[in-house]
Amino acid sequence: MSAGTPTGDKPSAHTLVIIPTYNERENIGLIIGRLHAALPATHVLVADDGSPDGTGEIVDKLAADDPDGRIHVLHRTEKNGLGAAYIAGFQWALERDYQVVVEMDADGSHAPEQLHRLLDKIDAGADVVAGSRYVPGGSVVNWPRRREILSRGGNIYSQLALGVKIKDITGGYRAYRRVVLETLDLGAIESAGYCFQIDMGWRALQAGFTMVEVPITFTEREFGESKMSGNIITEAFTKVLGWGMKNRWNKLRALVGKK
Repeated sequence: MSAGTPTGDKPSAHTLVIIPTYNERENIGLIIGRLHAALPATHVLVADDGSPDGTGEIVDKLAADDPDGRIHVLHRTEKNGLGAAYIAGFQWALERDYQVVVEMDADGSHAPEQLHRLLDKIDAGADVVAGSRYVPGGSVVNWPRRREILSRGGNIYSQLALGVKIKDITGGYRAYRRVVLETLDLGAIESAGYCFQIDMGWRALQAGFTMVEVPITFTEREFGESKMSGNIITEAFTKVLGWGMKNRWNKLRALVGKK
């Protein structure tokens, strides 16, 4: 199969955008429409976790009506979290000839009109590109102050615990070169919630891949409910602490071994 209509030999000519969904019937048609208005040749895979509101069926109809075959649906039988949905989507992409795989939320918080910023960096040689709210030019719109404080705090905590310089390692607007997903052991990733983004970024950096940030405007959803919960926050806090401690212990052992 062809991953989009190539416009040259750039990796971005073969891009798949993965959009996980659970009860996003108000948003999914809008976000796919915006994506194809911005980047008409880009393929999209909706990984739907058995949404009872009929999200999956809506995408089935959109796919059937798309003469260019750019819309695909992965029907999953149960709600297993953001991480599991993305892993399933990554595996689906690797079974085909996509060269760039993008993570994008269904709720409009990630502007499809800014996707070219991520893809341009991929074409310039970056392995992973993160759309960042917290680099110069990045911003958030209509976000409750509590959520922004939580997000900024989580990123600072991750930077300190892991010793990384990525300012928005919790962000979910990402582009990966195919080789990154082929190299990482996707089956070993167990992070279920938004910790998944930290997990993927950390593993990519540890594997020696380059990760760069580009500014984006993050806009709070207009329809539906946020999937953030206390369990998601707890998972991120404990796992990041564990990864950081393990990394420091390994460095200490290596240092002692040289003496």
